[in-house]
Amino acid sequence: MLYTTTLTGPLGPMMLAGTETHLTGLWLAGQMHYAAHLPPDAPRRAELPLFARAEHWLNRYFAGDTPSPAELPLAPEGSEFQKRVWALLLTIPYGQTTTYGALARAISAQTGRPMAGQAVGGAVGRNPISIIIPCHRVVGANGSLTGYAGGLDKKRWLLAHEGVTLPGFSTSGPAPR
Repeated sequence: MLYTTTLTGPLGPMMLAGTETHLTGLWLAGQMHYAAHLPPDAPRRAELPLFARAEHWLNRYFAGDTPSPAELPLAPEGSEFQKRVWALLLTIPYGQTTTYGALARAISAQTGRPMAGQAVGGAVGRNPISIIIPCHRVVGANGSLTGYAGGLDKKRWLLAHEGVTLPGFSTSGPAPR
């Protein structure tokens, strides 16, 4: 059974979803594909130990620590292709970025089949565990901030929080809400 809870952080409300043992979702308020895999009657269960672990992880992250996603049992729901892309996202180090094209080339190398950056972009945009599976670390080929299901203002904030600087990238301003 899937359960949910809501937390508040520097980017505003966040919904968590998971089973007794695995985190399956983390969405920012207003995010595209918000709660995409959840049944409409998923019960709230704020006291779930898994949610306490995820909240602790997020608090550390927002305090400037660099917790590893491997500290949490993650089980994002999606196609095999999406899961392959999300696994690659987990390899992007804190404070660094990669491009959609680089991810496409990595998948091509794994599968032996050509892969388009647009297909990878679609999978990145459907990442159901935002922040922890760091889709915000994927940028355009020229370092530009392109698409983020949670909104470019939040992507900009997350990258600035991690100390990332990109061409034409301003890190000033308050956190979005």
